[in-house]
Amino acid sequence: MYRPFLTLATFVFSFVTFAPAGIITPMFEYELIVTQGHARAGVFQTPHGALETPVFAPVGTQATVKLLTPDQVEGTGASLVLSNTYHLYLRPGDELVRDMGGVHNFMQWHGPMLTDSGGFQVFSLSNTNKVDEDGVTFRSHIDGSKHRFTPEKSIEIQNNLGADIIMAFDECADPYDEAYIKKAMDRTHRWAVRSVEAHKRPDQALFGIVQGGVNPDLRVESAKFISALDTPGIAIGGLSVGETKKDMYATLDVLAPALPQNKPRYLMGVGTPEDLIEGVRRGVDIFDCVLPTRLARHHAAFSPEGRLNLKNAVFKRDERPIDEACTCYTCQTFTRAYIRHLVVAKELLAGTLLSIHNLHALIHLVKDMRASILDGSFDEKVPAWLDRWAGNASKGR
Repeated sequence: MYRPFLTLATFVFSFVTFAPAGIITPMFEYELIVTQGHARAGVFQTPHGALETPVFAPVGTQATVKLLTPDQVEGTGASLVLSNTYHLYLRPGDELVRDMGGVHNFMQWHGPMLTDSGGFQVFSLSNTNKVDEDGVTFRSHIDGSKHRFTPEKSIEIQNNLGADIIMAFDECADPYDEAYIKKAMDRTHRWAVRSVEAHKRPDQALFGIVQGGVNPDLRVESAKFISALDTPGIAIGGLSVGETKKDMYATLDVLAPALPQNKPRYLMGVGTPEDLIEGVRRGVDIFDCVLPTRLARHHAAFSPEGRLNLKNAVFKRDERPIDEACTCYTCQTFTRAYIRHLVVAKELLAGTLLSIHNLHALIHLVKDMRASILDGSFDEKVPAWLDRWAGNASKGR
C-alpha cells in the first residue's frame, strides 16, 4: 500500500484576501515539498511563522500548556500550540482575551496557534446538551450555567481569540452508531457552510472538519463535501474517540487518497507514538493531543522500554535518565531516581520534567519522520520506530 518511491512535489498554493483598495494580500501558503507513499513533508505559512509538516502540537487548553512556561514549551521543539474554544469562552471569556490583544499576546506564545471549535467539548463534557439544527445548548462543567453554541457563535469566539488556524463547528458522534453518524455528518456539513459564511478574519485559516465515524463510504462522502468548500486546510474529526486502532487506521487509509494534495491535513486529538507513525504513513500533516502532558501529571513517561510509571519503587536507585538516547533537558540533566523522589514527595517539578520529556519525545519523533521523508528513508525506518515505541500506548512498569 505504501509505495517506496519519492514524488518531488510542486504544489504551492496561496490563500489570498482582497483589501478594500483591491490589493491582494497573501495570508496562508501551503507547499508540499515531497511525498513517500502517502507520507508527506511540507510547509504551511501562517501570520506567526512557518509550520514544517508533519508537526505535533502540545495542547494548551486554557491558554497554557500545563506546568510549562512558553519558553519551556519552545525548548521542547514545539512550533505550534493548541488552545480550546470551549474552555476559553467559559473562563476567562473570549472578549477579555480579545481585549488583551488576542490569545498569542495573552499567553505570550509568539508562534503559530490553533483553536478547535468547541464542538468536541460540548459533546464530551456535558450529559445535558441538546442538539438541534441551529446548534447546541449545554451547561457549563464549571458551574452548571446554560450556554448556546451555534456555528456562528463558535466562529465569533475563535475570531475573538485570534489563533492562526481555527475550526468549523462540527458534531462529534459515536463512531459505531450507524443510525446517527450519517445525521451528524450531514449536520456537520451544513454547519461547515455556515462557519465559512460567518468567518470574518482573513488572518485566520478556517479548516473544515471531515466526519463519518468509521464508515468508509461516509468518510469519502464527507471528504468530498469538505474539500469542495475550499478551506485553507482540512481536519479529520471523530477519531480516537473509542474506536479500535484497526478501525482508525482503516479510516485514515480511506481518507489518504480522498483528500486534496494541496491542503494541510489535521488529525484531531491523536498522540501516542504509534498513532503518530501510522498517521504520518497515511498522509497526516498536523497532530495534537493532551496525552503527553496528562501522562506526565500522572507520573508516566514515554520510553523505549514502554510507558514508565516513575512512582514505582524499581526506580528508587536508578541512575539512568528516562531515555538514554533522548536529548531533552530532563534526560540530559536528571536521573530516574531523582524524578521518582519528586513524584513521591509530591513536588510539582516532577510533572514539569516529565512534561518536557514526553513532549520532546513526540515532537522529535515527528521531526525525525519529516527528515526521513525528505531524504527518502521513511519507509525503511517505520519498522524500527514502531519497535522502539511499542508499549507506549498502554501502561508499562
